[in-house]
Amino acid sequence: MIYLDTSVALAQLLAEDRYPPDALWNEPLVSSRLLEYEVWTRIHSRNLGPSHADYTRQLLNRIAFLELAPPVLARALEPFPLAVRTFDALHLASIIFLRDQHQDVSLASYDERLGAAATRLGIPLSPHTAP
Repeated sequence: MIYLDTSVALAQLLAEDRYPPDALWNEPLVSSRLLEYEVWTRIHSRNLGPSHADYTRQLLNRIAFLELAPPVLARALEPFPLAVRTFDALHLASIIFLRDQHQDVSLASYDERLGAAATRLGIPLSPHTAP
């Protein structure tokens, strides 16, 4: 299972220079419900709703969402091996929750800080987003 970070979803939606290979979208994908809010906020902030809404919904429908349940939120309050931003803490706490449920999860992310924190936590990085 691959935990999809917002950076990868936005790279796909916004056709950035770096974007994931098609093979990623054939994998089982999971993310925090937070990703949905981050993606829509970015789409709307760029006034891309009219042109990107259908594609955004299609992409989001491929992802299984983990709710920000109390155990996830509680873990996000604890320290991490590196300084992390608030949303990164929530994403990492979601991955830790899945691993605590004995799920085999790797992280797909283009965010170097998030990737470094994940690596320090023993979370493998997906080869789909490797440099």
